[in-house]
Amino acid sequence: MLFNSYAFIFGFLPFTLAGYFLFARSSHRLAALWLTITSLFFYGWWNPIFVVLMMASIIVNYGFGYVIGHAQLRSASRAKVILVTALVANLGVLAYFKYANFFIANVGQLTGMKWTVENIVLPIGISFFTFTQIAFLVDVYRGIAREYNFIHYTLFVTYFPHLIAGPVLHHKQMMPQFGHGDTYRFNIENINVGLTIFIVGLAKKVLLADQFSLYANPVFEMAEQGGEELKLIEAWIGALAYSLQLYFDFSGYSDMAIGLSRMFNVKLPLNFYSPYKSPNIIEFWRRWHMTLSTFLRDYLYVPLGGSRRGRPRRYANLMATMLLGGLWHGAGWNFVLWGGLHGMYLVINHGWQRLTSSKETSFGWRYIIGTGLTFVAVIVAWVPFRATGIDAALRMWAGMLGVNGITLPQSLGPKLPAWVSKVSTFDGPTPLTGLSFKEVALAVSIGLAIVWLLPNVQQWMSRYQPALNSVCCVGASKGWKPTTKYALAAGAVFGIALLSLNRVSTFLYFQF
Repeated sequence: MLFNSYAFIFGFLPFTLAGYFLFARSSHRLAALWLTITSLFFYGWWNPIFVVLMMASIIVNYGFGYVIGHAQLRSASRAKVILVTALVANLGVLAYFKYANFFIANVGQLTGMKWTVENIVLPIGISFFTFTQIAFLVDVYRGIAREYNFIHYTLFVTYFPHLIAGPVLHHKQMMPQFGHGDTYRFNIENINVGLTIFIVGLAKKVLLADQFSLYANPVFEMAEQGGEELKLIEAWIGALAYSLQLYFDFSGYSDMAIGLSRMFNVKLPLNFYSPYKSPNIIEFWRRWHMTLSTFLRDYLYVPLGGSRRGRPRRYANLMATMLLGGLWHGAGWNFVLWGGLHGMYLVINHGWQRLTSSKETSFGWRYIIGTGLTFVAVIVAWVPFRATGIDAALRMWAGMLGVNGITLPQSLGPKLPAWVSKVSTFDGPTPLTGLSFKEVALAVSIGLAIVWLLPNVQQWMSRYQPALNSVCCVGASKGWKPTTKYALAAGAVFGIALLSLNRVSTFLYFQF
């Protein structure tokens, strides 16, 4: 079930909210059970058979957590053996569903053997609920988490606002909230705050992200087909449009998840914080998919040795972490390439900071130049992330470098020097989008203005601390208030967004 669908907005959400607070009047346990059952229904809407898989994962990991917790009190070595067994089991299931087809295809290519296997369907959200439980098991082993209430544990894993595309949750963040009495009391302020954030996220998805997909998809499809060569302007339109599509898509989902959870009086951790405003790639990864970045740091980079064993080892650990992070996003060499690029970016960034002893991030000319360079580097790396394979990515990059020439509006033709032999001109709509160059340029400019000039939702609503780790704010006079003016504006945006739901599309991070 999609957040941006009539079934969810007018069916599932009000039904779940009403039942939650109705049951909470008599029993907090019943309310938690109701939310657990409806979360399972939400997940099963896509394919009911995978509810069985998820419940099996929950039961097994709950059992592992129980055994590890008790074993830790008697024998740390035994607890470690059980933990390793649990991690292997979790990663094995994830590897089967996510990477078996990829592995078999590559082995077949290397050996020349024709292996056939039934195509394995990837259960939606498996990476997120697996990583959430892995974090829980490690935290139990470290002595910072315990859970002996099966209903609460199941709710922690299945809680529908985060289930499909994150954030990656930690037991210590959520269980104190599910155990607090105020969580089960109807709170009109939280309803207003949550609904407003949900509407903003919905608008980002259907009015911005889905619109930019109309500019990005034809360009990348052309690169995949490998027929007509992409020119410089066309390639950059596609890359910029996809960068904005992914930004507003993931930002929209993150806002909607936080808003939905707030209606149930539960705060989710912040997962997205204006990453395109980052003055360097290190800061970018502190703002983009923040809970995954934290997970990779705490459960992969640090266990590998982090920065404790010298600079060469630190850089190797960074590269290994990002390569595995790329592979987490998808079973394809294009994702490995994307992870490798970001690993290289991080190594260069850390090396540069060491050479210059500069970590300045305050606004100024260095900040502006750094933000621009970081944005371009991120756009270049998004190309293999979006492309279906390495060949398509290389064709996109060739177009972006101008290898195939430049396509410009007809009006610029007379102004070009005669020696520019590779420049071709056209009049009217672009061949890829059906829109004029001016219309596409205007759309991209509006998107960039929203990204760079406007405060994000966390800043705009900071006085109400929408997320667990809300970090910044705008002036009190500029922030959101529960007034009639804001209510009317939210209603108007909501109405416009609802009219756009006739072309419902999934969130991009659902595929991971």
